[in-house]
Amino acid sequence: MPRPIQLTEEGVRRLLDPARVLAAIESAFRDRYPSVTIPTRTHIPLTNGIFLAMACYDPSCHTLGTKLVTVRRHPAPGEPSVQATYLLLDADTVQPRLTVAANYLTDLRSAATSAIATKHLARPDASTLAIFGTGRLARTHLQLLPHVRNFQRILICGHDPVRTAAFIDDISQDEINQDSDAIPILSQAKGRALTGGSPDSDVLPNEVRDLASVRATRAVNGPIVAASSAGVFRTLVIHSADARTCAAESDVLCTCTSNPTPLFDGRDLRPGTHLNLLGSFQSHTREVDTTTIQRSARILVETYATLSEPGDLLIPMQEGAITRDHIVADLHELLSGKKPGRQCTEEITVFKSVGCALEDLVTAELLLNCHPDR
Repeated sequence: MPRPIQLTEEGVRRLLDPARVLAAIESAFRDRYPSVTIPTRTHIPLTNGIFLAMACYDPSCHTLGTKLVTVRRHPAPGEPSVQATYLLLDADTVQPRLTVAANYLTDLRSAATSAIATKHLARPDASTLAIFGTGRLARTHLQLLPHVRNFQRILICGHDPVRTAAFIDDISQDEINQDSDAIPILSQAKGRALTGGSPDSDVLPNEVRDLASVRATRAVNGPIVAASSAGVFRTLVIHSADARTCAAESDVLCTCTSNPTPLFDGRDLRPGTHLNLLGSFQSHTREVDTTTIQRSARILVETYATLSEPGDLLIPMQEGAITRDHIVADLHELLSGKKPGRQCTEEITVFKSVGCALEDLVTAELLLNCHPDR
């Protein structure tokens, strides 16, 4: 048997095309999901966190894989709180075919799944994206969601003003300097983190930068205008905002935090908002309050099997605020047309995600298929 391929985080970033990940996961939930076996996720409490094991087998493709994850409460300085490794196995011998450092894989597939839900549930004219969080997951959501909606403004809310400002600086600089397929974030209004603020045009670059995929230049006393290689001009403004502003002014809202309690008041949400909820995966934690869930006309999940995990849904059920019938569809039912998506422009929609092993398997398959030593 050939030696297993081993991939570092850097190797995964180099090989994975975000658009291909998005398309592959959408196709898998639509077409492959009925045939796959996904056992209940293993939860083992650790001294400093929790261990998770997520396996998936698809007999139609004869592929088998599992992800091993630790979520630490107090990681060592400079280390991530979530650490993941993926094993793509030979389905007959269970010998590893691919061993993957899977932090970026996890972040990217999570954002791709949110983008798929947004594609089918958000209003077509959605123009403002709000993201709670300033970590890895927030970054990949900024990378993926502009693939499915033409956002004009992005609001970032983090609990640390200094870190929020640094995150916006990093994102803006990355998009200007890197040759990537991501939609560029070109006009930055730093403001005061968590409290909003006026745009500071002095932070915008003055020089012209010619890149393979993006050409950006600054207009006189105005925002940067970007032209993609296809010649389509777009501008995108990113700035910090407080929780109330994010809830009240967003068309699409993503919660990408480890916060155990609600991030905003559900009464502040405006009609027509779509929410992607990602951070909570335990029954006693939640990122949104009961009001948010009560106001949501359509609540969808990745799979019904994960309903025993997220406090975002379990706590309102325990309070008697909603029933199981409020969960109207899983992702397969939505994508296959068995259940409808958004029914009107005014309804609030929610997609609750805790991560699904099918997403990991599909992304690992992409890595194997595009690796030169496969």
